[in-house]
Amino acid sequence: MIQEGKALIDVKIEKIVSKQMDVFYNPVMKLNRDISIILLNCINKKNMQIGSPLAGSGVREIRFLKELKKGIVKRIDANDMNKDAVKTINKNLRLNKIRSNKIKIFNQDANLFLLNSTGYDYIDIDPFGSPNPFLDSAIRRISRDGILAVTATDTAALTGTYTDPCKRKYWAMPLRNSNMHEVGLRILIRKVQLIGAQYDKALFPIFSYSSEHYFRIFFRCDKSKEKVDEIIEQHGNFSGAGPMWLGNLWDNRLVECMEKENKFEEDTRLLKIIKEESKINVIGIYDIPELAKKYKLKKIPKKDNILKDIKRKGFLGSETHLRDNSIKSNIDEKNLIEILRK
Repeated sequence: MIQEGKALIDVKIEKIVSKQMDVFYNPVMKLNRDISIILLNCINKKNMQIGSPLAGSGVREIRFLKELKKGIVKRIDANDMNKDAVKTINKNLRLNKIRSNKIKIFNQDANLFLLNSTGYDYIDIDPFGSPNPFLDSAIRRISRDGILAVTATDTAALTGTYTDPCKRKYWAMPLRNSNMHEVGLRILIRKVQLIGAQYDKALFPIFSYSSEHYFRIFFRCDKSKEKVDEIIEQHGNFSGAGPMWLGNLWDNRLVECMEKENKFEEDTRLLKIIKEESKINVIGIYDIPELAKKYKLKKIPKKDNILKDIKRKGFLGSETHLRDNSIKSNIDEKNLIEILRK
């Protein structure tokens, strides 16, 4: 028995998480599920029809039913092509005393499940590996003003360890340096947006983050040719990498709400950092030890003091969740080096 949030689930935990697991459950992805709950509690939508094509143990769906505010969920359709997973979901629903009128279980291929549906206000694509096989059907079935959540765990391609797979899967050149996580996020965003463009669906990122071994992005869907054109105009290159999304990674009002709404102690630091980071609309971060090595600086000030001096000079600055010992700022490198030398 595992307690995650308000859900109690009966599932076997494997030492190595893989596609070969009898029923998929990854305890490391609790943060992923926490953030989904916080976000949905902040977007001010009611009577949402939720589609979950890769449900696994059913932990996400049970947590949605038990932890989302009253009136948000109209119905959840939970699907998994693994028959053992379907049995486990039903068992876990009984364990949590959840009535069947709020959730329906399917045993289909994920894409057929989506395409056979009439559409959803929220679709969660959280696969083991690349989300690519599920993007087309998910985007076709996401409703106007709906939320599409996308996870990618194939970060080796997106962060430049393997450039050829990134070019094949995401149609872009990655970076392999301190900016690799932000660039990877932005490459993934553009790929999803290009699939959406085929259906005149503009997918704007409203919350994005990198954690552990995965990237996670929430998109709001706007059905508009003009908005699609607006998105494509914000595609371009950065530091020899790309093409990628060059626009905002976050909706600032949503981020502020999520930081206030958060009730999970272990997620507090991430949301606090992103709240400050989201106010600085620049691409790229500064890795302080990397700069110290480049300019042969023997002593480095504390991060808090660096940020105070950046703000005294009239620039914006914050910690970044993307990399330890790094900052996000609109300061130029020359001014930053002066601060580090001082």
